[in-house]
Amino acid sequence: MNYSIIIPAYNEEAFIGRTLQSLVEQTRQAEQIVVVDDNSTDQTATVVSTYQSQYPHIKLVYKQSDNIHLPGSKVIQAFQTGFNQLDASYDVIVKLDADLILPTDYFEQVMTTFEDNPKVGMVGGFAYIEKNGKWILENLTDPDHIRGAFKAYRKSLFVQMGGLKPAMGWDTVDELLCRFYQWEIVTLPELKVKHLKPTGALYNKTARYKQGEAFYSLQYGIAITLIAALKLAIKKKRPLLFFDYIQGYYQAKKQGISFLVTDEQGRYIRNYRWKKIKSKLI
Repeated sequence: MNYSIIIPAYNEEAFIGRTLQSLVEQTRQAEQIVVVDDNSTDQTATVVSTYQSQYPHIKLVYKQSDNIHLPGSKVIQAFQTGFNQLDASYDVIVKLDADLILPTDYFEQVMTTFEDNPKVGMVGGFAYIEKNGKWILENLTDPDHIRGAFKAYRKSLFVQMGGLKPAMGWDTVDELLCRFYQWEIVTLPELKVKHLKPTGALYNKTARYKQGEAFYSLQYGIAITLIAALKLAIKKKRPLLFFDYIQGYYQAKKQGISFLVTDEQGRYIRNYRWKKIKSKLI
């Protein structure tokens, strides 16, 4: 099996060199690495071009978009631009952020996991952030969830779920659909990924409302949304975010935005979420 990587990048001059260096040092190399410069205003492209000139499997492409950092839609639209540059030879496709340092055996272990179990649809490690000079486990970590910063998908699953959704919540709906289609998700805690830029550091209030919109678009319903919003706000250690999430949910409902999943998938998602909630309570 082989794998290809797509890296959406917006003003990542300070980080992307370290990400690419960790990729070219992998014990198992990617077939293709496509970096999408999403209208950066810094020297992101210059850094990538240096690597492109040395490594023929690295490709730089450009995308024009607004200079605003909203979660979900912008990054997945950039991902899609990169995806359009790939040939069809990949067995595993990887969405990677531009601010990571991966252990050298990261993809060797990821690919071995796919090869050893044909039922596995998604694989990923755990994110660590630097605090007071030490690398600690990111507090958003869930052993049942792969961080959106580094997701590897088996091609069969990726095609079956229709690719990634260009909306806030894309990195939740992909896992829910993975389970809906009866694939397995594997997290490898021994694979410690250094996440150089904290998640959501640049999000404004409009973006925070988007999280509530995501809960609505996933057909959670208000009861599950209340629980999920409270849990996420506590995890982020910002309790007042709870109110932004709920406001975002009701704004989405009032506007009648489109769901990201079908009614059948929505029923599955609600049942799955309730089972998870009950299991943790018991």
